[in-house]
Amino acid sequence: MTENSIDPYAAAEEAGAYLRSRCKAPSIGVVLGSGLGAFAANLSDSESFDYSDLPHFPSVSIAGHAGNLVVGKVNADGPRVAALSGRVHLYEGHPISTVVHPVRALWRWGVRCVVFTNAAGCINPGFTPGDLMMITDHINLSGHNPLTGENDDRMGPRFPDMSTAYTPALRGDLRAAAKHTGVPLREGVYVGLSGPSYETPAEIRMLGVCGGDAVGMSTVCEVTAARHLGLQIAGISCITNFAAGLSDDELDHAEVKATATRVRQDFINLLEDSVIRIAARLEAEPSAS
Repeated sequence: MTENSIDPYAAAEEAGAYLRSRCKAPSIGVVLGSGLGAFAANLSDSESFDYSDLPHFPSVSIAGHAGNLVVGKVNADGPRVAALSGRVHLYEGHPISTVVHPVRALWRWGVRCVVFTNAAGCINPGFTPGDLMMITDHINLSGHNPLTGENDDRMGPRFPDMSTAYTPALRGDLRAAAKHTGVPLREGVYVGLSGPSYETPAEIRMLGVCGGDAVGMSTVCEVTAARHLGLQIAGISCITNFAAGLSDDELDHAEVKATATRVRQDFINLLEDSVIRIAARLEAEPSAS
């Protein structure tokens, strides 16, 4: 899909209609970042859709991103969830409308809440690789905003409020899940840059002064699009490496995947318990539709 071939709402509706014709939408979607696809593999009674079969979905080219949508249950008797196993990034050369299209497709399908996950570098000197961090807010330094251009009122308002982009009630669900599972959960601000080069030590010092706790190359544009759509939003970063200048090690994507693999079970435990709690709360709320 190119930015000018079809308008974003029509593209999202086409993908949503395709999914609606095949299965009922769950209330919750999860976007899985680099090396975090094990959650999708753990779902029960699952059905998988390759991105190549979904209208206007992009091809995934980055290692650690499978490129499929998995719909299944958390545990044998838990809630259904839709897991986007893999995402595309601005640095791959995709237009912003393509980067956020999967989130918009989930919305048109009928999903009401999205949990975004990512792999991130550690800025906060109190964090260490292997930590999981609940995203409380973000700083978008990607140079892009998916709402640039003429606004489509069918998707949301011209000027969406971002003061509570990460839904407070969902943050409470994540805290409760962390306490119940015993998985330590940091909290902090995620900084999204465009990549694909890692940051310089000077840039990391600047981001720390600006209030950042973790840094990565995704999420912020997707969250902006989701907020525009009126979806409930939560975010979890897996801290996979020290950012530039905080260690003597050379930054490498292999380290990102290795750390994500090492903390895989904690990540799955936290995310599964969080989804169960979120689903129970959503069930008690009136549907937006």
